[in-house]
Amino acid sequence: MLDTRALSRQPGSSREEVVRVPAPENFGVEMVGVPEGESIELDLRFEAVLEGVLVTGTARVPLKGECARCLDPIASTFEADFQELFVYPDTRSGGNADDDELYLEDDLIDLEPVLRDAVVLALPLSPLCREDCPGLCAECGVRLADAEPGHGHAVADARWAALQGLAPSDGGDGENSSHQAFDQREGKQEG
Repeated sequence: MLDTRALSRQPGSSREEVVRVPAPENFGVEMVGVPEGESIELDLRFEAVLEGVLVTGTARVPLKGECARCLDPIASTFEADFQELFVYPDTRSGGNADDDELYLEDDLIDLEPVLRDAVVLALPLSPLCREDCPGLCAECGVRLADAEPGHGHAVADARWAALQGLAPSDGGDGENSSHQAFDQREGKQEG
């Protein structure tokens, strides 16, 4: 909770502040996020307006996760900008207030929902260790970045496996022998 009493509810008054807060739990997406308890740096500007306090800021967060292609660990820093109006509870009638408006409670601001929206919604769902990460081999699981050039596997498509037995084995001209087998099934013999 951040205290706004220094603004004295006087429109036009403002103050700037740099604050460090610990990251809450589950502050991220499946493959990348801010570890719980890590320090989040907030560069904030509070401005008093008629209806409440406008908070503008930048959050700098440490990220940890894993690459979506090769599963290597990722560690980086991420910045997210945000701006939100926190309304004084006594400035609007209940009929005109929106359900999604954020309110000051005893001149205190809870920034966690705003930070969660600004940071978590901006995180990539499939983070990469680098833009050109080749990922893992689908057959053997080796990291393609570490594999030898031309790494691959000769795997027959299972849909064609039944046709493997129809290949000519006599060493003759495959085209003629396959035609001959077809014609024999039809009851015709080519000479």
